[in-house]
Amino acid sequence: MKKTVDFDGRKISYSVYGEGNPVILLHGFGEDDSVWRNQVPFLQQDFRVIIPQLPGTGDSDLLEEMSMETMAASVMQIADAEGLGSFVVIGHSMGGYTTLAFAEKYMDRLKAFGLYHSNSIADSEEKKTNRRKGVDFVKKYGALAFLKSITPNLFSETTKNNNPDLVIQTMNNIPAFSDESVIAYYKAMMARRNRTNVLETSLVPVLFVIGKGDSLIPYQDALHLSTLPDKSYIYTLQNSGHLSMLEEPEESNKALKEF
Repeated sequence: MKKTVDFDGRKISYSVYGEGNPVILLHGFGEDDSVWRNQVPFLQQDFRVIIPQLPGTGDSDLLEEMSMETMAASVMQIADAEGLGSFVVIGHSMGGYTTLAFAEKYMDRLKAFGLYHSNSIADSEEKKTNRRKGVDFVKKYGALAFLKSITPNLFSETTKNNNPDLVIQTMNNIPAFSDESVIAYYKAMMARRNRTNVLETSLVPVLFVIGKGDSLIPYQDALHLSTLPDKSYIYTLQNSGHLSMLEEPEESNKALKEF
C-alpha cells in the first residue's frame, strides 16, 4: 500500500506490505524502493515491511536541507505515522549512512539495525574529490548519464560474467532522478560524519551484509567494522558485489529473515 507523510512541509512517500514485526528497508543512492523487489514478497509473509522513498526519490520531495540527519528524521516521521513502537531499520549503501544517523538519534526506538553493503566511515579526501567530479559530470551530462556510467561497477565480476542480462536490465531501469537530487545526495554523503562510535556503543544487534566482490565497500574494511558492536550478525555473499539483493536474492532473503 502506497502512503505519504508530511515532513517539514514536504511530502515523503512510502509503501507498506504484510503484517508482523515491523522492519524498515532503506534504499541507496541512485535507487528507489524497487531495489528491494525480490525481498518484499518473501519478507511480507512474516513481517510488516515498510519501504520509504528517501527525500528526492520518486514521489518524495527534496528537502530544503539534505543530510543524513534530515533523511533519518523523515524516516522517523514515517515510523510515528505508522504507530511503530520498536522496530528494525536496515539500509543499503547511502541508506546505511542514513540508518547510522537514525541509530545515533533514535537508538531507543530500535530493536536492531543493519548495514547492507554500507559502512560507518566518513568520506576520505580522495573520495570527496571523486564525488566532486561526479557532481561536475551530472551538471554537464545529466543525472541519468551519470547513473548509467557508475551502475556496472555495482556488480561483482562474477555477476557481470555469469548474468550480464541483470546488469543490462538494471541499467535500462534506472529510476528517474533530477540533477538537483543526485547532486544533493553527493553533497550530503561528502558532508556526513564518521559514525563508527554508533557501532561501538550500539545497544542493539547490528547486521552486516557484505559482498565478497563489492568494489565500493572493501571486504576487509567491512569485516573490521563488524567486530565493533557487542552483538553482530555477519553475512557474506560470495558472488555479490554491491547489489546482493539483486545478484543473490535467495541468499539475501535468508540473511534478512534470519536476522
